[in-house]
Amino acid sequence: MPLYEHVFLARQDVSNTQVETLAKEFTDVIEQGGGKVTKNEYWGVKSLAYKIKKNRKAHFSLINIDAPHEAVAEMERRMGLSTEIIRFLTIKVDEHETEPSVMMRKSDDRGDRDRDRGFGGRGGGGGRGGGFRGDRDGDRRGGGGGGFRGGDREGSTFRARPPRDGDRPPRDGDRPPRPPRENKEPGSSESGSEA
Repeated sequence: MPLYEHVFLARQDVSNTQVETLAKEFTDVIEQGGGKVTKNEYWGVKSLAYKIKKNRKAHFSLINIDAPHEAVAEMERRMGLSTEIIRFLTIKVDEHETEPSVMMRKSDDRGDRDRDRGFGGRGGGGGRGGGFRGDRDGDRRGGGGGGFRGGDREGSTFRARPPRDGDRPPRDGDRPPRPPRENKEPGSSESGSEA
């Protein structure tokens, strides 16, 4: 039978138990269609990149499915009718992962990365006392800091980037830049003919 990975997003205002009930309901639909669910993971409530049906957050859940297409189509049909499900995605895969999904591993590895930085906070600066703005006492010549200012330069720090290997030279067919527009008085004709 074909293998699928299915992720669905439930509204932010439903509870964890309701999301588990939804997952169980859709698992039953798959089993009635002659398939089986090999893995069911709840990823938690996560922020969305943009609003979906007036929701800023959603409960994420993954289901690994080994079922015929008809069973998956019926599950998707019922999800489309459900008011609790705001979005879903089903992907056909060659094989299922046996270990936990990337989303579950990401939450486990987060603590290790923070310890490697030197502290449990955000950003760089582990051990050098800086952050984005560097030292606040005005000594910016030291190694650290970051940002766009460095040394004792005054004024703008903008510099045009040097050309890269991939930049192409101008070709014969390239047009030169347009000349600036001339300010014409109102009422003058644009055709260029003088009377």
